[in-house]
Amino acid sequence: MLDERNVAVIVETSNSYARGVLRGIHEYARTRHGWTLYLTEHGRHEFDQSFACDWKFDGAIARIETDRMARIITDMGVPTVDVSAARLIDGIPWVETDDEAITRLALEHLRDCGLQNFAYFGDPFYNWSVWRQQCFERVLGRPDIIQSRIFNLPVRKEPRVRWWTQREAIRDWLESLPKPVGIFACYDACGQQLLEICRYFDFKVPEDIAVIGVDNDELLCELATPSMSSVIPNTFRTGAYAAEILGRMMGGEKLAGRKFAIEPLGVRKRISTDVLTVSDPHVAKAVAFIRQKAHENIGVEDVLNMVPLSRRVLEARFRRALNRTPHQEILRVRTNAVRELLLETEMSLSEISEALGIEHPEYLSVFFKKETGLTPREYRDRVRGRSFLQIPD
Repeated sequence: MLDERNVAVIVETSNSYARGVLRGIHEYARTRHGWTLYLTEHGRHEFDQSFACDWKFDGAIARIETDRMARIITDMGVPTVDVSAARLIDGIPWVETDDEAITRLALEHLRDCGLQNFAYFGDPFYNWSVWRQQCFERVLGRPDIIQSRIFNLPVRKEPRVRWWTQREAIRDWLESLPKPVGIFACYDACGQQLLEICRYFDFKVPEDIAVIGVDNDELLCELATPSMSSVIPNTFRTGAYAAEILGRMMGGEKLAGRKFAIEPLGVRKRISTDVLTVSDPHVAKAVAFIRQKAHENIGVEDVLNMVPLSRRVLEARFRRALNRTPHQEILRVRTNAVRELLLETEMSLSEISEALGIEHPEYLSVFFKKETGLTPREYRDRVRGRSFLQIPD
């Protein structure tokens, strides 16, 4: 018989990221252990009074984002896993997004749009925004222009942002940026407000300013005008991974008080980055054709039929414009199409192969593993939290 465990889950229910973490915790608890989860409805940064009562817990998974909550967790004296980047308690394991991978994925997506100018819109109230900015600076590697490409909201002691006080300053910054420009917003709420400011001051999105956020909060992204592209964090796996760590800790294991980083799943493209800025008209036409035919089994010869160039000349122009060949672009687009179907549907490998015009599912599996390092089954299991990685000590 499994040991019963009473687990405090101190995670807000008010946003998409947190709800994804909760789903991962629930799935792990439901399928792996006889846990009882205690959760109350509350918003981010709110203090949940109920955890200060005389509840008896065997462990906790918490978004520790206030000093008061940190004191309560410390007083509980039970194994705890943190799922916040605030880092208010030293020495306990914490599971969070891989901010470097998120930043590189966002910039890669903007580059795929043919953009060559990039900027960062951040909020230093959050550690993960600071870390994403630092990675942005490393990737951009232009100390001569870096400060002009970054806009941060004011440093403050409370999470609330008074956006109306920043509207003119943000407009001046947007006007100063070279166009067209791709802006990486530190998370969806900032991206949504940035798009609203662009609309208010008549900046053209995505023609002059393309915007990508982080968290893929469906409601925020679809309500934005225009709808906003976003990096998809693996929130389900974050929650499941935190639950696995807690289970081992409650079993007596000592795990290092360090960050366990969870890589993102990909990018959900919407209208805010639906642009292809490539000066070479033949390359632009070829790329548009490849992306239009993502669900068909095309080859380089099909692309050559669309442009009046030899293969050697087209490849040279592709490399100058996008730093890859037409064949590499076809594989990249096809791999992303497989990722989307694995992530968003329950289609079998045979059904995916048929949908993409690939005759043999075995070939799809081979090329997908070559491109990603995972078989389609391994990828689907990993992103949905069904396969848990070994946790290093």
